[in-house]
Amino acid sequence: MWQFWIDVGGTFTDCLAVAPDGTLTQFKTLSSGLCRGVPHSIEATVLVDERREADPDGFWEGSRCRLRDASGEIVHESHVVGSGDSTIELRTPAPASANSYELDPECPAPVLGIRWLLGVPATGEPEELPAVDVRFGTTRGTNALLTRSGAPTVLLTTMGFRDLPLIGNQDRPELFATKIERPELLHRLAVEVEERIDADGQVLNSLDTDQTIRDIRSAGVTSSDSIAICLINAWKNSEHEERLEQALREAGFQEVSRSSEVSPQIRMVPRCDTTILDAYLNPVLRAYLDDIRAHLPGSRIQVMTSVGGLVDSTRFRGRDCILSGPAGGIVGFAEAGQLVGEERTIGFDMGGTSTDVARFDGSFEIQNETTKAGVRIMTPVLAIETVAAGGGSICRFDGTRLQVGPQSAGADPGPACYGAGGPLTVTDLNVWLGRVLPDHFPFQLDLAAVERHLTGLQTSMARAGLEAPEANELAEGLLQIANDNMVQAVRCVSVAEGYHPSDYALVVFGGAGGQHACAVARSLGMNRVIIHPCAGILSAWGMGHAKVRSVRQISFLRELTPESLTEVAEVAVHLAAETQAEIQSQGIPKDAISDSSISLELRYRGTDTSLTVREPDDGSWTDEFERRHRQLFGYIRGGQPIEIASVRVESASMAEEHPTVTTPAADKTENSEVQTTTVFHAGSKVTAQVYVRRDIAAGMTIHGPAIICEPTSTVFIEPEWAARISNAGSLIIDLQNSSHTPEATRQSEAVTLEVMNNQFVSIATQMGETLRRTSTSTNVRERLDFSCALFDGDGQLVVNAPHVPVHLGAMGETVRHILHDHPQMQRGDVFVTNDPYRGGSHLPDVTVVTPVFATKDSQNPDFFVANRAHHAEIGGVAPGSMPPFS
Repeated sequence: MWQFWIDVGGTFTDCLAVAPDGTLTQFKTLSSGLCRGVPHSIEATVLVDERREADPDGFWEGSRCRLRDASGEIVHESHVVGSGDSTIELRTPAPASANSYELDPECPAPVLGIRWLLGVPATGEPEELPAVDVRFGTTRGTNALLTRSGAPTVLLTTMGFRDLPLIGNQDRPELFATKIERPELLHRLAVEVEERIDADGQVLNSLDTDQTIRDIRSAGVTSSDSIAICLINAWKNSEHEERLEQALREAGFQEVSRSSEVSPQIRMVPRCDTTILDAYLNPVLRAYLDDIRAHLPGSRIQVMTSVGGLVDSTRFRGRDCILSGPAGGIVGFAEAGQLVGEERTIGFDMGGTSTDVARFDGSFEIQNETTKAGVRIMTPVLAIETVAAGGGSICRFDGTRLQVGPQSAGADPGPACYGAGGPLTVTDLNVWLGRVLPDHFPFQLDLAAVERHLTGLQTSMARAGLEAPEANELAEGLLQIANDNMVQAVRCVSVAEGYHPSDYALVVFGGAGGQHACAVARSLGMNRVIIHPCAGILSAWGMGHAKVRSVRQISFLRELTPESLTEVAEVAVHLAAETQAEIQSQGIPKDAISDSSISLELRYRGTDTSLTVREPDDGSWTDEFERRHRQLFGYIRGGQPIEIASVRVESASMAEEHPTVTTPAADKTENSEVQTTTVFHAGSKVTAQVYVRRDIAAGMTIHGPAIICEPTSTVFIEPEWAARISNAGSLIIDLQNSSHTPEATRQSEAVTLEVMNNQFVSIATQMGETLRRTSTSTNVRERLDFSCALFDGDGQLVVNAPHVPVHLGAMGETVRHILHDHPQMQRGDVFVTNDPYRGGSHLPDVTVVTPVFATKDSQNPDFFVANRAHHAEIGGVAPGSMPPFS
């Protein structure tokens, strides 16, 4: 049976076909399901595009063809009546002046990829396709969440809690916004239910299901609504939620999500948000997957979940979908590293819209809670750091600063060089600087459009009174800003977690990753880059190597003691039975399921940040927790009780045998003459050798600067780096001289300002994250009523994290007063104050100021770091966090 491993991303859909004989074939298309190109010629009804020569004969017949002018406007539309041999025949004559075209077969992108790889016409009947095995990840749920296009959803909750999702944790995502807007809720209506269960799980007020059904009917709820049930303390006793779900289904409601099933954990706010999310996205995903199944009758279809495992498409749900696409890349990069003997790897997935970064240490890092599009999600997911910097990230000048991202051109209209009227993007920079070769791109690129945008940026900078660098320097400066944004993301999963990136190899993938690999690794002190043969579509490759996986996690809330560990063992047995039963229900035999693994979420009592601790070999959970806490935060709290917050059990199917990616026999030897091109790098033009990857023999060494072209991506090898092909077909790029420091290049003031600003903001932001994670105060860990900032040696503000404005506006006064009062500061000094008359906001705001000495010879502080947090009780003449006259 044919297998198809597919990653449906925000911009592109990557497809990898595995034929019955094990042969691998790749295909890449836009996630919109459209196929774009630039015609070489148009004569009446015949459009010629030499880049369409690989299309199967007749593939586009019946598709709709739209032609656009240079501005992107549609100038003609017609159906395709014939295609093949680089030509597309239209039903009606088209204007010869058309600048670009797009083909629309009106079928989902995954199906389009399958049809192309099988050579079946894009608009054919579903019955024309054989039964196939499909494994894919999709951003459909994420896109619906971002665009708020989910199903009409109604929340049913305990009386008195209807406004809980709106109140949330009282944190504000946009603290500097002058116009305060309430967050857009996912549900259209909240209906309160007469019932109550206390914190111990005892029923205080019984549930009347018949009356509840009458109440929601009278409130205007219909059976077409998706229902989210979240009752207080249901994590402890789910009886009322289960009865209410049953009554709703008997009353004709098809879409019902209950919190005790979706997220059976303490903390009602994220539990409620997660349940609403599940109800909001389930109908969207169900309709999408029903459409896929209708196009692929008789096929086995599995979908990747956020925890990195496959699930049958009929079981896929909203809570599992948020990281469906990126999870394939995590599985893929871990496998790619192990293929070349690297067990410690950092994955760097740079796509069109964003860059995902994760770390692998022999097992996947799991986090229990995340936030996506302003929605708190409390369910196990892979730990992935995402930064809004991808090939489609928009480059612009806002009148003061050069910026790259977070806005993206997306698949439509795409980068400027695509010829559809798009903005200047990171992809355009790589094309302009010579790191992407137009001759090796899937369709013709519009370099004139890139030049127009760069000229426009230069003009805007000059009008603002800034020095406008020449086009190459401007493009390279913008590229450095983009690289720096991605470097900060890698530090978040390594340095911020107590690991140094130099101990890892960087596995680069995604369509744009290879163009930035050496630059990112060099900035992080990493000496090795690994690029798998399927790097351009590694997320799709990872889909095929993923296991069927099931995870169960429940709140436990016991002190870590020998007695509680005995209870943990009993709970784990029950959860393991559930996870293994779920896997078996998907057609996996019991003897093909690996042993279940146990991990605990541990924390110091009174704190809210749990650390995931896997079952230690020696059985000492305390020692392992303290080792991890010291590694992450630099200290432990001796004598402080440790609490088991939750128990997690994971089961998975055993690894399957997959075809090996082999390197075809090389057409060139190391001494063969190769093509060269000019690349602008480090402030000057250099000559780079150009290779096609299929022509490189295993063991052959390629010294940078060089460009390696692949079917779905391009790799740029910088000077001082050398690449070779391993026996497994992976491209391994090693830094040849780790002691070499690249020569400083001329850099515009605008670029330097943005790079330094981003680095300083990262420091301040990490200060805040550490404060939040170690705090025992609800004001700090949930309400986020704190601020962090950096100051220079004179106490002047350098940069602040996006925290509370009232704190930040006055904190500099506090730093300067402390500096005036204590002119002879020493290393290790820490100053604490809450004086409202010396820069403090009011008495409950406590400020901690620490001087920083940059070198051992510094006599006076070079910088100061400071944070201020609101305390619930500070003492004084009146109780509370807002006493009068404070």
